Amino acid sequence: MPSAFRESLRFALPLIVVFIALQGVLYCVTSPLLHLVIAVVELLIALLLCFIVYFFRDPERILPGDEKIIVSAADGLVVDVVEMDEPDFNLGRMKRVAVFLSVFDVHVNRSPVDGQVRSSIYKGGEFLDVRHPESSTRNECRSWWLETTRGHVAVRQIAGLVARRIVAWSKEGDVVARGYRFGMIRFGSRTEVFLPMECTVLVKPGDRVAGAATPIARWP
Repeated sequence: MPSAFRESLRFALPLIVVFIALQGVLYCVTSPLLHLVIAVVELLIALLLCFIVYFFRDPERILPGDEKIIVSAADGLVVDVVEMDEPDFNLGRMKRVAVFLSVFDVHVNRSPVDGQVRSSIYKGGEFLDVRHPESSTRNECRSWWLETTRGHVAVRQIAGLVARRIVAWSKEGDVVARGYRFGMIRFGSRTEVFLPMECTVLVKPGDRVAGAATPIARWP
């Protein structure tokens, strides 16, 4: 079962251990200055824990009722909508909807369609700011080819300047429902959805979208 909570434990547990250890030290020291230093460190740890809880949140979403609607794969800001050749699976000319995720957005990625994971490809690369025009081709990424009854869709998870790990919860052969959580990118990133040319795109650059909830396109 995919879980953002489990991913958060990788960061939260070490901080909790340090916090508890500092509490033990606090009762053993008598220096007022050292007490102050420990109190400040504990406050910083508490704030960092709050951020981790906030960053790894995974809210439930209500899917659009229309089954022809293709939903956003990520929360964030639409940064471009272009026509281009799909680069990872040779799916030909497609419409690409790119979404920028800041560190304040939900980073769980969701399937935009009902389908089956035909293939998944990981590519190493750089960690340019995902707003950089070349980040789509030069950065570390993982791409997903989703085969549906209506056509092929591809999703690309792109690591950014701060994001350094792409987490995959699905694998080749998995059947995924629209809105299914298939992975996440940690700490600022970019998610791109490649759609067949016959699809009608419903968003434009500057629009804010929510994963699984916001319609980004419609099947013919």
